[in-house]
Amino acid sequence: MRIPLNEFEQLIDETILKRGLAYFKGGAITDFSEISNGEYEAIVSGTEDYTVQLEVENNAIIEHNCDCPYDMGAVCKHVVAVIFHLQQDELELNESSPNSPEKKKKTKSVNQQVKELLKAISHNELIEFVEENCKKDKKFRNYFLASFGHLNQNQSKEFYQKQIHSILQTAAGRDGWIGWSDMKYVVKATEPFLENAEKYLQKKNFENVFFISTALLEEITKAFQFGDDSNGDLGYFVESAMELLSKLSKEEISSALKQETFEYCISAFKQKLFEGWDWHLGILHIAGDLIDNENEADIILNCLESVNGEYEREYAQSYKLELLRQYKNQKDVEEFINKNISNSKIRKQEIEKAFENQNFERAIALAKDGITCDEQSKPGLAKDWYDWLLKIALVQNDKPKIIEYARFRLIENFGATQDYYQILKNNIEPEKWHPFLEEIIKEVTPKNRWTYTELIRKVYIKEEWWDRLFLMLKQNLSLENIQENEQYLAKDYSAELIELYSERLTNYVEKYVGRNNYQTACRYLRRMKKLGGNDKVNELIELFRKQYPQRKALMDELTRV
Repeated sequence: MRIPLNEFEQLIDETILKRGLAYFKGGAITDFSEISNGEYEAIVSGTEDYTVQLEVENNAIIEHNCDCPYDMGAVCKHVVAVIFHLQQDELELNESSPNSPEKKKKTKSVNQQVKELLKAISHNELIEFVEENCKKDKKFRNYFLASFGHLNQNQSKEFYQKQIHSILQTAAGRDGWIGWSDMKYVVKATEPFLENAEKYLQKKNFENVFFISTALLEEITKAFQFGDDSNGDLGYFVESAMELLSKLSKEEISSALKQETFEYCISAFKQKLFEGWDWHLGILHIAGDLIDNENEADIILNCLESVNGEYEREYAQSYKLELLRQYKNQKDVEEFINKNISNSKIRKQEIEKAFENQNFERAIALAKDGITCDEQSKPGLAKDWYDWLLKIALVQNDKPKIIEYARFRLIENFGATQDYYQILKNNIEPEKWHPFLEEIIKEVTPKNRWTYTELIRKVYIKEEWWDRLFLMLKQNLSLENIQENEQYLAKDYSAELIELYSERLTNYVEKYVGRNNYQTACRYLRRMKKLGGNDKVNELIELFRKQYPQRKALMDELTRV
């Protein structure tokens, strides 16, 4: 969102604008700096201290960011407070004369000041400064080590683990919990490890990639037990570490590192370091990319045998089948498939393979068995098997089966993958089509479920049965429903729709207050105008002005109709 500084008040929500102004006037901006030319950073004190960053170009904000949790709009009150500060105290856009004697002398940016100081400070002074601050400021020390620890000659997984552990413990503090705001420090201090690992990967220093990724995996996984990950920051580091390991497994690494990485993955799985998380099984996939022989495949296959839990077991069985196909004979593969065909992933693969090979008899048998297996416990999955039966019937041009399966899926439309309505229309004789639809309507109407009501509505629209659609609307009246059906009914029922809108709007304005609700009401008034209801709209506006003169926001919105 680009925000011109000389007209930002017209672009921001009124409530947020007032709150931001109150923050500015109340002195909530406790620190403000120009980081470099056109880039600003400020600390705004609210419920907590929040950092706001702005980038200005040609007297307009082109980038803005605040680390508060506000997500209800493009701009929060902290950003607005900083814009007021920037406009009035820094850029002085409100000055009447550019030559005003009170005009402040522009201070140098933080970036300029830092560059000048680095030139002036001696090498020894800089060393002393870093040493002294590493002693007394743990956060500074952690960030320094994370940024430059890769220059140390004695790197190992344990070396990086200690650094990451120290970052997490510092963030946790005395109460042992990393709160939402503390997570900002964790991200800032931990990000350099990923950056350095990516550099190592490019330079083919693969051993340090292994050290950093495994250290991150273990320490960050533990941190889930004592950290607020509502922003997904810990998850991001785990995913990044897994991606690093995966990249590493695909590189041409030394046989020693390949073996070490493989053994680490197997050991992490057996020790259950990541049990309960997706990467508990994911680590075996990485091990699979490192396999050199059947013996190593057997090690992974044995690990997969120990997996418990329905979801995890299905995942493990699917991966086991991949390994069997690569390293075992066809007989072993077929025995495993037959034994574990209730696994939906395996069943789907087998149906796909049979369909591609035009082995329709096997595909039909597998799909029907899937329906029997899953209809009660996994009805959504059973509908997938019906879709396969329909797909096969279409290829075979088996009209009775096409009609049977498409009819079922038209009614049970959850997870629709095909246009069942059109399939039916293409396969039913024209003179039988309307009686067929009437039977469906008769069947689903008593069930009185939303999905069935929507199915009937779509039938009315497809067949252009506008009288029945209008009757259905009157039985389910709401402003949203009127609008949803308006495009179909406007030609024949414009007067009736205007009246329905009018009745509902009178109740709506009486019941709901606030600018957002008034804007909604006025949108419906404009819809009434498009239907030709100018007189009715003017009548309603006059009514609202008489009944609610104290609602200033409503009066304001009514002028825009």
